[in-house]
Amino acid sequence: MIKSEKLTFKYEAFEDVDAAAALCGIDIEIESGEFVAILGHNGSGKSTLARHLNALLAPTEGTLWVGGLDTKEPANTWEIRQSTGMVFQNPDNQIIATIVEEDVAFGPENLGVSSGEIRERVDETLSLVGMSEYADFAPHHLSGGQKQRVAIAGVLAMRPGCIVLDEPSAMLDPSGRHEVMETITRLNRESGITIILITHFMEEAACANRVVVMDAGKIVMDDVPPKIFANVQRMKELGLGVPKVTELAFELRKRSVLIRQDIITVDEFVSEFAGVGADVIFREQRAGCESLTSHLAIDVGEREKSTEAEIILELKNVSHIYNANSVFEKIALSDISLQITKGEIVAVIGHTGSGKSTLIQHFNALLKPSSGEVFVDGANIHANKKLLKDIRQRVGLVFQYPEHQLFEATVYKDVAFGPTRMGLSEKEIEQQAIDALEAVGFPQEFYDKSPFELSGGQKRRAAIAGVLAMRPEVLVLDEPAAGLDPRGKEEIFAQIKKMHKALGITVILVSHSMDDAARLANRVVVMNKGCMVCDGTPSGIFAQGEFLQKIGLDTPQISQLMTRLNKIDPKIPSRIFTIEAAADVLAAVQL
Repeated sequence: MIKSEKLTFKYEAFEDVDAAAALCGIDIEIESGEFVAILGHNGSGKSTLARHLNALLAPTEGTLWVGGLDTKEPANTWEIRQSTGMVFQNPDNQIIATIVEEDVAFGPENLGVSSGEIRERVDETLSLVGMSEYADFAPHHLSGGQKQRVAIAGVLAMRPGCIVLDEPSAMLDPSGRHEVMETITRLNRESGITIILITHFMEEAACANRVVVMDAGKIVMDDVPPKIFANVQRMKELGLGVPKVTELAFELRKRSVLIRQDIITVDEFVSEFAGVGADVIFREQRAGCESLTSHLAIDVGEREKSTEAEIILELKNVSHIYNANSVFEKIALSDISLQITKGEIVAVIGHTGSGKSTLIQHFNALLKPSSGEVFVDGANIHANKKLLKDIRQRVGLVFQYPEHQLFEATVYKDVAFGPTRMGLSEKEIEQQAIDALEAVGFPQEFYDKSPFELSGGQKRRAAIAGVLAMRPEVLVLDEPAAGLDPRGKEEIFAQIKKMHKALGITVILVSHSMDDAARLANRVVVMNKGCMVCDGTPSGIFAQGEFLQKIGLDTPQISQLMTRLNKIDPKIPSRIFTIEAAADVLAAVQL
């Protein structure tokens, strides 16, 4: 169905800069009905390749055929785009109508589908992506994840023979990701639709029947998922990762535990364990496991008791209603009371539309409560408008899309912008800007570059540095790792930990990734339908797997595994959610 020969693409040169080669002599063939996952670090050429598949870009050199049609021929463009649907990473690039159902209907209307058939397709696809109840909503009233579901529904409604999805679940909650993956897997299996999925979620790639890995515009690996992910070290060298259970198997093998390296799912890991037999596997060395379990219990207890620190941020009975007293009225927050103490790292999790982003925008007065009060260091932030400037310096917010926050000609000027509005001297401005850039590990040679020439991870660092330059006491990060490759994600989280330790600032992290929340935070707040439903340590929160699933969330993959193993042998602790702790436990009992 899709075939290329020596496909090369170069972006146009600017001034004296040579044209950048995004794709370099790619040869690839994808048969009709395949499910192919494309992996690669940010800037590896994945999205550029995807845009060639439905003729949004044409090759600089070489040839690409889609359904036997040469994509360089303008006469073929319309037919290629009918047969190959594209779902972009940012849904705002794809949504054009003023009402959700109208946006989904737009594609079929342009294909000349009858009105009755359009109605059926709209209802069916909105149901598939869990957005039926939002059919008459305006897209700009939706969260980022909800918009992405609408974009996917719009492409599905066109019934293409091939669907190319560029990071479609980057902004979705766990439930949304599962729904999307189930949907595209079913479309591939039952309808024979070719699926080409670009993703940074290794667990999603494991669902494909073929994985293609890109680096520097070239294809460097192409095989079935187990064989690709068995190369753990090579994947890490490429700035990528592997499923968490695969990495756990890798860590166990380093500890001389004999276990297959090509395990890619929880079911496979459990089957490997159960196949040998619990009584054979877990012998006399359970004492080591029990000792570790006791240690973990003590650690959790100590963290739960450490609540005597000074309160820096407090919400009292805060509610927020969008478009009050109109037909579009929506209760986004309902009677939230929350205290955050100095020095904490708090993760805020919840399904798409649960109120997370609305909540954090109250922390620095970007939004005002419909009722209730917000306090920073004991001061009501809405009692005096003169306090707002000071509040926004003390509580810094890094938005979901950092490119929306960057605007100056150079990285340095962008980071220095905040301090210049604080009445500081030139020397103080320079010092605070440089300190902030160094705090996020930003390379000095990039200070004078345009922020729009940076990679996704570099943009996030620059955006964080711009907030840090104002020396905030609280740093609020809304999905800081969304859309980043595994290496970029690790770098961002390492810098967050480093900043927290070195500067002592309070960090509030909004995330759809349960794994990220578990390993970074020492406290987790759970939102559901505008209400705060849980507040505790990661261990306590993620032990409630059944409840989390009911509200559209999940538990870390390692937590799911350890819970399953605990049912086979109760002496294996279930309240473990990191690879390191799981490896220590399972190695201690000689799996």
